[in-house]
Amino acid sequence: MGGTDPTGSHYFDAEPAVPSRPASYVFRGAAGDITVSSDTGVFSHGALDKATAILVERINGLDPQEIDGPGDILDIGCGAGPVALALAARFPGRRVWAVDTNTRAVELCAANAVANGLPNVTACLPTECPDGTVFALVCSNPPVRIGKDALHSLLLHWLSRLAPGGRALLVVGRHLGSDSLQKWLVDRGLPTSRLSSAKGFRLLEVRPAAG
Repeated sequence: MGGTDPTGSHYFDAEPAVPSRPASYVFRGAAGDITVSSDTGVFSHGALDKATAILVERINGLDPQEIDGPGDILDIGCGAGPVALALAARFPGRRVWAVDTNTRAVELCAANAVANGLPNVTACLPTECPDGTVFALVCSNPPVRIGKDALHSLLLHWLSRLAPGGRALLVVGRHLGSDSLQKWLVDRGLPTSRLSSAKGFRLLEVRPAAG
């Protein structure tokens, strides 16, 4: 994952300092093409990155009947919204929360949902997602470059809200600590298995802690 641009701005900054430079790209969703308008200061500007592409492919192949328990769907670190949009297209009957600390990303994701006719997406800051919300499915290409402690805190916060029978899908680079992250999650009582390994990335499935 790239983390900074030449100005020193990070994609996880709340207010990106880099000047706006919009660029759009198209990828295949479960119901047809999805167009994403992206911008500088937001992760995966101008193209779908390899890790997110792996996650989107998995989402497109999910059987909606597999996600049959209670709860909404969550995209952690939504950026301009490709994962959230793919989820909304695959699960049109579910509410998809798309959260990011980057206000430019949240605005782009919300606009992209409207432009693609996906009204079941709610893009917002993490603090704007109600505390009582539980999730049947959580998906993320997590922001590993925020640092290990911050990443662990972020994941524990959201994964603790998995509904019974729910699951999370995380795509993490092998060279960015996917294997150690898997072990850390298991040690925290969150059953975690590797679904696939391709192009230097691991796709992990996390289940809620027992009890």
